[in-house]
Amino acid sequence: MNNTFKDLKYKVFQSGNPIFFYIGINVLLFLIIAVIGVFSWLSGKGDLISPLVSEYVGLPASISKLPERFYTVFTYMFIHDGILHILFNMLGLFWFGSIFMNFLKSRQFHFVYLAGGLFGGLFAVAVLNIFPVYAGGLAGVTIVGASAAVMAIIFAAATLVPNYTIMLFIFGEVKIKWIAIVYFVLDFLAIGSVNAGGSLAHIGGALLGFVFIKRLQSGSDWSKMFGRKPKLKVVRNEKPVKKPEFKGGVSQQEIDAILDKISTSGYDKLSAVEKEKLFKASKD
Repeated sequence: MNNTFKDLKYKVFQSGNPIFFYIGINVLLFLIIAVIGVFSWLSGKGDLISPLVSEYVGLPASISKLPERFYTVFTYMFIHDGILHILFNMLGLFWFGSIFMNFLKSRQFHFVYLAGGLFGGLFAVAVLNIFPVYAGGLAGVTIVGASAAVMAIIFAAATLVPNYTIMLFIFGEVKIKWIAIVYFVLDFLAIGSVNAGGSLAHIGGALLGFVFIKRLQSGSDWSKMFGRKPKLKVVRNEKPVKKPEFKGGVSQQEIDAILDKISTSGYDKLSAVEKEKLFKASKD
Protein backbone atom coordinates (compact mmCIF):
# COMPACT_ATOMS: atom_id res chain seq x y z
CA MET A 1 0.00 0.00 0.00
CA ASN A 2 2.86 2.34 0.84
CA ASN A 3 4.40 1.73 -2.58
CA THR A 4 1.05 2.49 -4.22
CA PHE A 5 0.88 5.90 -2.56
CA LYS A 6 4.48 6.59 -3.51
CA ASP A 7 3.72 5.71 -7.13
CA LEU A 8 0.65 7.98 -7.15
CA LYS A 9 2.61 10.81 -5.53
CA TYR A 10 5.35 10.47 -8.14
CA LYS A 11 2.93 10.42 -11.10
CA VAL A 12 0.93 13.42 -9.90
CA PHE A 13 3.58 15.71 -8.45
CA GLN A 14 6.99 14.56 -9.73
CA SER A 15 6.61 12.93 -13.14
CA GLY A 16 6.15 16.25 -14.95
CA ASN A 17 3.15 14.86 -16.83
CA PRO A 18 0.43 17.56 -16.77
CA ILE A 19 -2.31 15.00 -17.44
CA PHE A 20 -1.60 13.13 -14.20
CA PHE A 21 -1.11 16.42 -12.36
CA TYR A 22 -4.55 17.83 -13.17
CA ILE A 23 -6.34 14.50 -12.77
CA GLY A 24 -4.62 14.05 -9.41
CA ILE A 25 -5.50 17.53 -8.14
CA ASN A 26 -9.14 17.24 -9.23
CA VAL A 27 -9.60 13.76 -7.74
CA LEU A 28 -7.85 14.69 -4.49
CA LEU A 29 -10.04 17.74 -3.92
CA PHE A 30 -13.17 15.75 -4.81
CA LEU A 31 -12.29 13.04 -2.30
CA ILE A 32 -11.52 15.52 0.48
CA ILE A 33 -14.85 17.32 0.01
CA ALA A 34 -16.74 14.01 -0.31
CA VAL A 35 -15.22 12.51 2.85
CA ILE A 36 -15.93 15.63 4.90
CA GLY A 37 -19.48 15.57 3.53
CA VAL A 38 -19.96 11.95 4.64
CA PHE A 39 -18.85 12.72 8.20
CA SER A 40 -21.09 15.78 8.23
CA TRP A 41 -24.03 13.63 7.15
CA LEU A 42 -23.23 10.95 9.77
CA SER A 43 -23.32 13.62 12.47
CA GLY A 44 -27.00 14.13 11.72
CA LYS A 45 -26.55 17.66 10.42
CA GLY A 46 -26.73 16.75 6.75
CA ASP A 47 -24.12 17.55 4.12
CA LEU A 48 -22.98 21.01 5.18
CA ILE A 49 -19.74 21.11 3.18
CA SER A 50 -21.06 20.83 -0.40
CA PRO A 51 -23.28 23.96 -0.26
CA LEU A 52 -20.43 25.93 1.32
CA VAL A 53 -17.95 24.80 -1.33
CA SER A 54 -20.38 25.63 -4.11
CA GLU A 55 -21.10 29.07 -2.63
CA TYR A 56 -17.56 30.16 -1.84
CA VAL A 57 -15.41 28.22 -4.35
CA GLY A 58 -17.81 27.88 -7.28
CA LEU A 59 -18.02 30.63 -9.90
CA PRO A 60 -21.13 32.81 -9.28
CA ALA A 61 -23.37 33.32 -12.28
CA SER A 62 -24.29 36.79 -11.03
CA ILE A 63 -21.64 39.27 -12.17
CA SER A 64 -22.32 41.46 -9.14
CA LYS A 65 -20.69 38.82 -6.91
CA LEU A 66 -17.46 38.61 -8.89
CA PRO A 67 -15.65 41.56 -7.25
CA GLU A 68 -15.73 39.83 -3.86
CA ARG A 69 -15.39 36.30 -5.27
CA PHE A 70 -12.85 37.10 -7.98
CA TYR A 71 -10.73 34.05 -7.09
CA THR A 72 -13.55 31.66 -8.05
CA VAL A 73 -12.81 32.13 -11.76
CA PHE A 74 -9.82 29.89 -11.01
CA THR A 75 -11.04 27.67 -8.17
CA TYR A 76 -14.30 26.60 -9.82
CA MET A 77 -12.48 24.47 -12.40
CA PHE A 78 -11.17 22.10 -9.72
CA ILE A 79 -14.51 21.39 -7.98
CA HIS A 80 -17.03 18.78 -9.13
CA ASP A 81 -20.64 18.04 -8.28
CA GLY A 82 -20.96 14.25 -8.12
CA ILE A 83 -19.01 11.16 -9.12
CA LEU A 84 -20.24 11.04 -12.73
CA HIS A 85 -19.32 14.68 -13.21
CA ILE A 86 -15.69 14.14 -12.29
CA LEU A 87 -15.50 10.68 -13.91
CA PHE A 88 -16.42 11.85 -17.41
CA ASN A 89 -14.29 14.98 -17.13
CA MET A 90 -11.21 13.03 -16.09
CA LEU A 91 -11.73 10.36 -18.76
CA GLY A 92 -11.97 13.07 -21.42
CA LEU A 93 -8.90 14.78 -20.01
CA PHE A 94 -6.91 11.53 -20.09
CA TRP A 95 -7.94 10.42 -23.60
CA PHE A 96 -7.64 13.75 -25.39
CA GLY A 97 -4.82 14.98 -23.18
CA SER A 98 -2.76 11.97 -24.28
CA ILE A 99 -3.33 12.90 -27.92
CA PHE A 100 -2.42 16.53 -27.14
CA MET A 101 0.84 15.45 -25.48
CA ASN A 102 1.81 13.31 -28.49
CA PHE A 103 2.32 16.51 -30.49
CA LEU A 104 2.78 19.42 -28.11
CA LYS A 105 4.63 20.34 -24.92
CA SER A 106 3.74 20.27 -21.23
CA ARG A 107 3.94 24.06 -21.13
CA GLN A 108 1.31 24.29 -23.85
CA PHE A 109 -0.92 21.79 -22.03
CA HIS A 110 -0.78 23.86 -18.83
CA PHE A 111 -1.67 27.01 -20.76
CA VAL A 112 -4.59 25.49 -22.67
CA TYR A 113 -6.04 23.83 -19.57
CA LEU A 114 -5.85 26.92 -17.33
CA ALA A 115 -6.69 29.48 -20.01
CA GLY A 116 -9.56 27.29 -21.23
CA GLY A 117 -10.99 27.12 -17.71
CA LEU A 118 -10.58 30.85 -17.10
CA PHE A 119 -11.99 31.96 -20.45
CA GLY A 120 -14.80 29.39 -20.33
CA GLY A 121 -15.92 30.62 -16.91
CA LEU A 122 -15.78 34.29 -17.85
CA PHE A 123 -17.53 33.59 -21.16
CA ALA A 124 -20.38 31.82 -19.35
CA VAL A 125 -20.82 34.61 -16.80
CA ALA A 126 -20.76 37.25 -19.55
CA VAL A 127 -23.41 35.53 -21.68
CA LEU A 128 -25.64 34.80 -18.67
CA ASN A 129 -25.60 38.48 -17.73
CA ILE A 130 -25.93 39.89 -21.26
CA PHE A 131 -29.04 38.04 -22.41
CA PRO A 132 -32.26 38.98 -20.54
CA VAL A 133 -33.64 35.44 -20.76
CA TYR A 134 -31.27 34.35 -18.00
CA ALA A 135 -31.79 37.39 -15.75
CA GLY A 136 -34.42 35.85 -13.51
CA GLY A 137 -32.47 32.76 -12.54
CA LEU A 138 -28.96 33.94 -11.68
CA ALA A 139 -29.32 34.48 -7.95
CA GLY A 140 -27.61 31.70 -6.04
CA VAL A 141 -26.44 29.91 -9.19
CA THR A 142 -22.79 28.82 -9.33
CA ILE A 143 -20.70 27.03 -11.95
CA VAL A 144 -18.33 24.22 -10.97
CA GLY A 145 -16.27 21.65 -12.82
CA ALA A 146 -13.25 21.22 -15.07
CA SER A 147 -15.40 20.81 -18.18
CA ALA A 148 -14.35 24.12 -19.77
CA ALA A 149 -10.67 23.28 -19.29
CA VAL A 150 -11.20 19.76 -20.62
CA MET A 151 -13.11 21.07 -23.63
CA ALA A 152 -10.18 23.37 -24.38
CA ILE A 153 -7.87 20.33 -24.47
CA ILE A 154 -10.35 18.35 -26.59
CA PHE A 155 -10.73 21.11 -29.18
CA ALA A 156 -7.02 21.87 -29.22
CA ALA A 157 -6.29 18.22 -30.06
CA ALA A 158 -9.11 18.03 -32.61
CA THR A 159 -7.98 21.24 -34.31
CA LEU A 160 -4.33 20.17 -34.47
CA VAL A 161 -4.91 16.62 -35.75
CA PRO A 162 -8.57 16.46 -36.82
CA ASN A 163 -8.19 13.15 -38.65
CA TYR A 164 -6.60 11.33 -35.71
CA THR A 165 -8.81 8.32 -35.00
CA ILE A 166 -9.71 6.61 -31.74
CA MET A 167 -11.67 3.43 -31.10
CA LEU A 168 -15.13 3.90 -29.62
CA PHE A 169 -17.38 1.17 -28.30
CA ILE A 170 -20.08 0.28 -30.89
CA PHE A 171 -18.94 2.97 -33.37
CA GLY A 172 -15.44 1.61 -34.00
CA GLU A 173 -12.77 4.01 -35.32
CA VAL A 174 -13.90 7.63 -35.23
CA LYS A 175 -11.98 10.78 -36.18
CA ILE A 176 -11.66 13.09 -33.19
CA LYS A 177 -12.94 16.08 -35.15
CA TRP A 178 -16.40 14.44 -35.22
CA ILE A 179 -16.30 13.82 -31.47
CA ALA A 180 -15.43 17.48 -30.86
CA ILE A 181 -18.23 18.66 -33.17
CA VAL A 182 -20.79 16.45 -31.42
CA TYR A 183 -19.70 17.83 -28.03
CA PHE A 184 -20.05 21.40 -29.31
CA VAL A 185 -23.50 20.83 -30.84
CA LEU A 186 -24.82 19.17 -27.68
CA ASP A 187 -23.56 22.05 -25.54
CA PHE A 188 -25.06 24.62 -27.91
CA LEU A 189 -28.44 22.91 -27.76
CA ALA A 190 -28.19 22.80 -23.95
CA ILE A 191 -27.81 26.56 -23.42
CA GLY A 192 -31.57 26.70 -22.93
CA SER A 193 -31.50 24.08 -20.17
CA VAL A 194 -31.16 24.40 -16.39
CA ASN A 195 -27.40 23.88 -16.78
CA ALA A 196 -26.97 26.72 -19.25
CA GLY A 197 -23.97 28.10 -17.33
CA GLY A 198 -22.09 24.81 -17.59
CA SER A 199 -22.82 24.47 -21.31
CA LEU A 200 -21.72 28.05 -21.98
CA ALA A 201 -18.49 27.42 -20.07
CA HIS A 202 -17.87 24.36 -22.27
CA ILE A 203 -18.36 26.47 -25.39
CA GLY A 204 -15.95 29.12 -24.09
CA GLY A 205 -13.32 26.49 -23.35
CA ALA A 206 -13.77 24.95 -26.79
CA LEU A 207 -13.27 28.35 -28.45
CA LEU A 208 -10.06 28.93 -26.49
CA GLY A 209 -8.63 25.55 -27.50
CA PHE A 210 -9.53 26.12 -31.15
CA VAL A 211 -8.08 29.63 -31.30
CA PHE A 212 -4.90 28.60 -29.46
CA ILE A 213 -4.06 25.98 -32.09
CA LYS A 214 -4.92 28.30 -34.98
CA ARG A 215 -2.57 30.93 -33.55
CA LEU A 216 0.08 28.26 -32.96
CA GLN A 217 -0.22 27.16 -36.58
CA SER A 218 0.32 30.79 -37.58
CA GLY A 219 3.55 30.90 -35.58
CA SER A 220 2.26 32.51 -32.36
CA ASP A 221 2.61 30.38 -29.23
CA TRP A 222 0.63 31.96 -26.41
CA SER A 223 2.06 29.49 -23.92
CA LYS A 224 5.52 31.07 -24.10
CA MET A 225 4.51 33.24 -21.16
CA PHE A 226 4.88 30.03 -19.13
CA GLY A 227 8.37 29.39 -20.48
CA ARG A 228 11.42 29.52 -18.24
CA LYS A 229 14.24 31.91 -18.94
CA PRO A 230 17.25 30.07 -20.38
CA LYS A 231 20.22 29.58 -18.08
CA LEU A 232 23.88 29.64 -19.08
CA LYS A 233 25.42 26.20 -19.16
CA VAL A 234 28.60 24.50 -20.30
CA VAL A 235 28.20 22.55 -23.53
CA ARG A 236 30.61 19.72 -24.15
CA ASN A 237 31.50 18.65 -27.63
CA GLU A 238 30.51 15.06 -27.18
CA LYS A 239 29.31 12.58 -29.71
CA PRO A 240 25.48 12.73 -29.67
CA VAL A 241 23.66 9.66 -28.50
CA LYS A 242 21.55 8.14 -31.20
CA LYS A 243 17.91 8.20 -30.17
CA PRO A 244 15.65 5.21 -30.73
CA GLU A 245 13.28 5.18 -33.66
CA PHE A 246 9.52 4.96 -33.62
CA LYS A 247 7.74 2.34 -35.62
CA GLY A 248 7.50 3.36 -39.22
CA GLY A 249 11.08 4.63 -39.33
CA VAL A 250 10.47 8.07 -37.79
CA SER A 251 13.16 8.94 -35.24
CA GLN A 252 12.61 10.88 -32.04
CA GLN A 253 15.06 13.50 -33.30
CA GLU A 254 12.91 14.08 -36.38
CA ILE A 255 9.76 14.36 -34.25
CA ASP A 256 11.44 16.87 -31.92
CA ALA A 257 12.51 18.97 -34.91
CA ILE A 258 8.98 18.91 -36.33
CA LEU A 259 7.44 19.92 -32.99
CA ASP A 260 9.91 22.77 -32.66
CA LYS A 261 8.96 23.93 -36.16
CA ILE A 262 5.26 23.90 -35.17
CA SER A 263 6.03 26.08 -32.14
CA THR A 264 8.04 28.61 -34.13
CA SER A 265 6.43 28.61 -37.58
CA GLY A 266 3.06 26.96 -37.20
CA TYR A 267 1.57 23.65 -38.27
CA ASP A 268 0.66 24.99 -41.73
CA LYS A 269 4.35 25.54 -42.49
CA LEU A 270 5.09 21.82 -42.29
CA SER A 271 5.79 20.05 -45.55
CA ALA A 272 3.64 17.13 -46.66
CA VAL A 273 6.45 14.76 -45.70
CA GLU A 274 6.75 16.27 -42.20
CA LYS A 275 3.00 16.04 -41.64
CA GLU A 276 3.06 12.42 -42.72
CA LYS A 277 5.93 11.64 -40.32
CA LEU A 278 4.07 13.34 -37.46
CA PHE A 279 0.93 11.37 -38.23
CA LYS A 280 2.84 8.07 -38.40
CA ALA A 281 4.55 8.74 -35.09
CA SER A 282 1.24 9.50 -33.39
CA LYS A 283 -0.20 6.18 -34.52
CA ASP A 284 2.64 4.09 -33.06
